Amino acid sequence: MSRIEKTFKALNEAERTALVTFIMAGDPDYENSLKVLKSLPESGADIIEVGMPFTDPAADGVTIQRAGQRALKNGANITRTIDMVKNFRSGNNTTPIILMGYANPIYSYGLKQFAKDAAFAGVDGLIIVDLPPEEDAELRGLASMQGLDMIRLITPTTDEKRLEKILDGACGFLYYVSITGVTGTAKANSESMKLHLDMIKSKTNLPIAIGFGIKTPNDAQEMSYLGDAVVVGSSIVDKIKDIGDNGGDISDVTTLVSSLSYVLGSRL
Repeated sequence: MSRIEKTFKALNEAERTALVTFIMAGDPDYENSLKVLKSLPESGADIIEVGMPFTDPAADGVTIQRAGQRALKNGANITRTIDMVKNFRSGNNTTPIILMGYANPIYSYGLKQFAKDAAFAGVDGLIIVDLPPEEDAELRGLASMQGLDMIRLITPTTDEKRLEKILDGACGFLYYVSITGVTGTAKANSESMKLHLDMIKSKTNLPIAIGFGIKTPNDAQEMSYLGDAVVVGSSIVDKIKDIGDNGGDISDVTTLVSSLSYVLGSRL
C-alpha cells in the first residue's frame, strides 16, 4: 500500500478530512523552503504538494506566480526540487509528497530520468497541470513503473463522458478544481458543487481532494463535508513570502496550517 493509500485509509477510519498543503519549492529560497517543508507535517499537513517553479504557469494566480518567480530568481529548478524532497525524506518517511507543475520543464529534464529521480527521492505522485489524459501516456507509463501515482484534475465543467477519460489511468486521488479560474482568486460555491461531486463519486472509489479558492479555516471546513481532502495553497504561500524579510521566522505559516488542520479534525 502506497503512502497516499495509507494516509487516506487512516484518515477515513478516523472520520477526518485530509489537509493537503501547497508550497512552491525554493520560495523564498532553498533553505527557508526546506525549513517550511519539514515543518508542515508536525503543523497538521497530511499530504504535501510541492510546486515545481516554471516561467509560464497558466493555471496559477498572482500569489503563486510570484512565488515561482522568487524561487527561480534564487536558483530553483527541478533538480533542486527533487533534492528538497530527498532531504525531507531523511526525517519523514510517512507523509505523501506530490510534485505539481507543468510539462515543459519535465520534458526538458527527460521523462524517464525525471520519473526515476523523483521516485528515488521519495515522491509519491505527480500533478501535471497542462498534460491532459490524451497526452500523458508516456509519462504515466514511466511513472507507474517507478510507483508514482498520476493524479488527474477534474473541473466543474467535466461531464460524464469526459470523466470516463479522466478516470482511465487515474490513481492516488482526484484533484477537483472547485472554480473556473486560476488559483487564489474566486471562492468556491459548495452548493453548486455537491451534485457534480456526487456524480463523480458514483463513478470511482478514488479519494477526491478539493482545491482552488480555499483560503481560510472556514473555507476548509465548508469543503470538508464534500470531499476526502481540501487543498490550501495561496494563503500559505502568501505567508511564506514574508519569511525572507523577517529573518526566517516560519511561525505565521505553521500557525495557519495548524488552524486549518484543527477545523478538519472530524467529519462528525
